[in-house]
Amino acid sequence: MLAREGSWTNKDTDKLFEAVLKLKTVAECEDFFRDLLTLAEIREFANRFKIARMLDEKKRKPYLQIARDAKTTTATVTRVAHWLKHGMGGYRLILNRIKS
Repeated sequence: MLAREGSWTNKDTDKLFEAVLKLKTVAECEDFFRDLLTLAEIREFANRFKIARMLDEKKRKPYLQIARDAKTTTATVTRVAHWLKHGMGGYRLILNRIKS
């Protein structure tokens, strides 16, 4: 995939995403991401994804309750909600795929 002009993507990010697509198991993902990221980064990404899943629930809780359950701030919940609604569709894509 070619980088989109004027965006945050470039040849290096394309190579990273292509590499991620080569991973085949959860164990491979765990090994790769543990080598690539700090434990704090992994926890933060996992928590954002947890928040996205909570926001996508049919009986969605208020932001304050989601923040408490996720042990984060309402600012983080608001940020995830914003990208869930107005982002590039990545959260929505994966949330729909894991439901099937």
